[in-house]
Amino acid sequence: MSHMRIALAGAGAFGEKHLDGLKNIDGVTVTSLVGRELEPTRAIAEKYGVGHVTTELDETLARDDVDAVILCTPTQMHAKQAIACMEAGKHVEVEIPLADSWADAQAVLAKQKETGLVCMVGHTRRFNPSHQYVHNKIRAGELNVQQMDVQTYFFRRKNINAKGEPRSWTDHLLWHHAAHTVDLFAYQAGKIVEAHALQGPIHAELGIAMDMSIQLKSETGAICTLSLSFNNDGPLGTYFRYICDNGTYIARYDDLVNGKEEPIDVSQVDVSMNGIELQDREFVAAIREGREPNSSVAGVFDCYRVLGELEAQLVR
Repeated sequence: MSHMRIALAGAGAFGEKHLDGLKNIDGVTVTSLVGRELEPTRAIAEKYGVGHVTTELDETLARDDVDAVILCTPTQMHAKQAIACMEAGKHVEVEIPLADSWADAQAVLAKQKETGLVCMVGHTRRFNPSHQYVHNKIRAGELNVQQMDVQTYFFRRKNINAKGEPRSWTDHLLWHHAAHTVDLFAYQAGKIVEAHALQGPIHAELGIAMDMSIQLKSETGAICTLSLSFNNDGPLGTYFRYICDNGTYIARYDDLVNGKEEPIDVSQVDVSMNGIELQDREFVAAIREGREPNSSVAGVFDCYRVLGELEAQLVR
């Protein structure tokens, strides 16, 4: 499939990040854009030169100029929409998280196995050059992770997106933000064999915990401590400290420094310094080459097992 025709559903803050990445990939055209409200979606379509605009995913799935779909829709829709895409014969990339329940994650994997289509999940940390740099050293036998210390901090006491704009759905520390770290820890340190979680008070209006602490242990003996908060009024984002047997590294999205805060050049790790673009490049390449992508639904599936176990602890 030399020329790829892609539809994007969810024309919000993260949807635009994907549109920015896709325009850098040769032989890719975005043919349809799906959004919650027609006029704002039409404005984004005009900005990126997308010809078809709709508020209905089913309308897009019925089109014969769509080979694959990227879902940047609310978390609660991901599993159902991913299944609908595959039932329509479309390859699908689902933004993180794959689902917000273990049962729904299982249903998506079952549909992927049934159809044989590419179903990839947006576990971007696998693609950020910073984390790729560490992963390459692990694979080369140059180091092993002893401990990961991770902070995921935002100031979201209202429903706002990454651009600070109102959003129509409620985000979740466990099923969305912890998913990044749970999967990355297993990717770098081995299968997770022990997991524990604590959460703070439930927000009266949002109905979710605003603070959470998660502890993980892998089959190699490595440990991970993850602190998450929607209450942090300060620097926002996620920061990963890798404490290894041969060095310390701190990853801040696509950038990397050592334990002494000295910058490490990761510009040659991959063809781009943009993790979202690299994620989309993998999606397109896997379809063209007829292979399983890195962060396939099968590849990240165990992350959702762990999240399901953690949720069970929190609701006791």
